[in-house]
Amino acid sequence: MPVLSPRPTPTHRAAPRVLAAAQLANSIGDGAFYTCSALYFSQVVGLSAEQIGLGLTTAWGVGSLAGVPLGQLADRQGPRRTALLLALATGATVAAFLFIRSFVPFLVAACLYTTAQCGLAAARQALLAGLVEPSERTGVLARLQATLNAGLAVGAAFGGLALHAGTRAAYLAVFALDAVCFLVCALILYRLPRVPHVPPGATVRGGTGLAVLRDRPYVLVTLLNAILLLRLPLLSLALPLWIAQRTEAPDWTVSALFVLNTLAVTLFQVRVARKVTGTATATRAVRRSGLVMLASCAVFATTALSGLSPWSALAVLTLGAALQVAAEMQHSAGAWQISFSLAPPDRIGQYQGFFGSGIPVARTLGPALATTLLITFGPAGWLLLGAVLLAAATAMTPAVRRAERVSPGSAATRP
Repeated sequence: MPVLSPRPTPTHRAAPRVLAAAQLANSIGDGAFYTCSALYFSQVVGLSAEQIGLGLTTAWGVGSLAGVPLGQLADRQGPRRTALLLALATGATVAAFLFIRSFVPFLVAACLYTTAQCGLAAARQALLAGLVEPSERTGVLARLQATLNAGLAVGAAFGGLALHAGTRAAYLAVFALDAVCFLVCALILYRLPRVPHVPPGATVRGGTGLAVLRDRPYVLVTLLNAILLLRLPLLSLALPLWIAQRTEAPDWTVSALFVLNTLAVTLFQVRVARKVTGTATATRAVRRSGLVMLASCAVFATTALSGLSPWSALAVLTLGAALQVAAEMQHSAGAWQISFSLAPPDRIGQYQGFFGSGIPVARTLGPALATTLLITFGPAGWLLLGAVLLAAATAMTPAVRRAERVSPGSAATRP
């Protein structure tokens, strides 16, 4: 008999609020960390841009590989215990950055940081699955995403203060804040009830070991989702470079577009997710996201046209960013539903770890792809990127239908 995750009980009703509080805690720290980390490593530690790029690329590559075994650990040892340990480990690695003064220790610490982060994401997804009814998971994830964006915005404000001060002490305070935030996150997660784990000797669906790697339909769905996640570096890397090199928009446009994205997700992600109730509505949402993303890329491409005034360029960029965030919210809602629906209940952590590997992969490959396509090829690069994203979004529907037929643990619903 397979061992299944227990159905959530009424005692777990407070779980979404506790998970949101934990999300808020570590996202505030992350917002500050992401704002200041590059300048800290370059100006305080003294690393070159090439060293920072190589270190982070290597680290996110390592993190993408670690998500699956750490997700399996959550299945075997219990997601709450695993999430607690990984939250503490993440905080410890952030604290270690305070004492790093050369490249090799930076590389080691960065790899440990991304490993803990990717494992923590998988463990928290498994924890959510054990505490929240399947029909409510997408809505809860939408609220967590809105909370994440709000926390990142608050953290970025703290990071902005450190950047304004520009002192070593200010940067160190930001890193200390991030480390403390992960400690607070662990303390909050400790308030959650235990979710029973899969005993080591139990028989589970899909055989032993890393079954997700043998689930080829789920692997295909994950690959398509990873392609769709190539949009991640657009706002943080591609658009800033594009705006600076190809448009006449004001210098503060990048900050304005970031605020637009953050506010839109915070205010509307839950509303968008309400329409996703099963794999059929999820795949429709993903298809729509591909169409809207293509439209967004086409709008961005037009800003390279000569004759656009700074304010006209700003208006067009704002329209493109609005379309982009609309596509982002549709894709996120659909992907959450798909990733849970196709995963065996007894291997949620392992499957979520694998599905979530698309994020570090996109962070690893996305910057090089974005700069090559968009900066080198200009408007044609934007259109090519949009076409690739549309193709992946369209292919998701038959891929999910196949996975529903043949995946070992698919329990998807069609509404």
